[in-house]
Amino acid sequence: MSRALKAHILLVLVTFVWGATFVVIKDAVEQDATPLMFNLVRMVLATVTLAVVFHRELFHITRQTLIAGVITGIFLGLGYEFQTTGLRLTTASKSAFITGISVVLVPLFLIVFWGRKIRTWTALGVLTAVVGLFLLTVPASESGLGAWESVNRGDLLTLGCAISFGFQIIFLGRATERNSFAQIGFLQVATSAVLMGIAAPVLEHPHIAWTPRVVWAILITALLGTAAAFTIQAWAQQFTSPTHTALIFALEPVFAWITSYVALGERLGVRAAIGALLILGGVLMSELLGSASAPNVADA
Repeated sequence: MSRALKAHILLVLVTFVWGATFVVIKDAVEQDATPLMFNLVRMVLATVTLAVVFHRELFHITRQTLIAGVITGIFLGLGYEFQTTGLRLTTASKSAFITGISVVLVPLFLIVFWGRKIRTWTALGVLTAVVGLFLLTVPASESGLGAWESVNRGDLLTLGCAISFGFQIIFLGRATERNSFAQIGFLQVATSAVLMGIAAPVLEHPHIAWTPRVVWAILITALLGTAAAFTIQAWAQQFTSPTHTALIFALEPVFAWITSYVALGERLGVRAAIGALLILGGVLMSELLGSASAPNVADA
């Protein structure tokens, strides 16, 4: 099995973890913890875990690696902060869709700021996935122009989230081209933890109740959804392009939908099912038809 194929499979597994833990996180922050405080504890635990696992490599961090890791971490932290703050001021469906727009922003940023080219099938895959995201995340009742005519502050903050995540994917790919993925993985999570520590007391009234539900959610999201997931992402992006990474991440709401169906019995209907299939189709279109050669970070 080639490293590129391993990278794609691992990114799908990471996306599955993020989608599957959505229900756990939602349950915890709705009842027992404020969102930024939850993320702060999650990021701190993940940072400590990565420091223990990669402690030998951390003694050899260079100035170049430090800068690359901090820049990536800033965008990661901003993404979470924009998303959490914006969600309070807009609907969950609009938040999910706007966040997913990063799948379009990644190739767009690569074209505008880095002069990259994008393959035709990859572009079609991106567009197909965006249509699927809209159908999956936005109910029919909110699909009319009236629901989108008045763009509020929450929508703009969530767009900031999509932009931040888009740049995080790109800068992570660039950082791991020249630096140790373990060092970059640690630095981005540690930087995000610092940003959460600064933002939490400013943007909310921090609160957390150490119930079994919260402890379980923090352990799962910190160890699997953060420490393992972002380290795997850092390794995998050495062998796949930022655009393909963003497309794979578009599967997150699909996995969240499946998990909600299995765990909670939620039924989202035919529209959502069509959306999920379109997202999957967009990913497959890009991976199978858009990759004429083995993908690398130089390709959009």
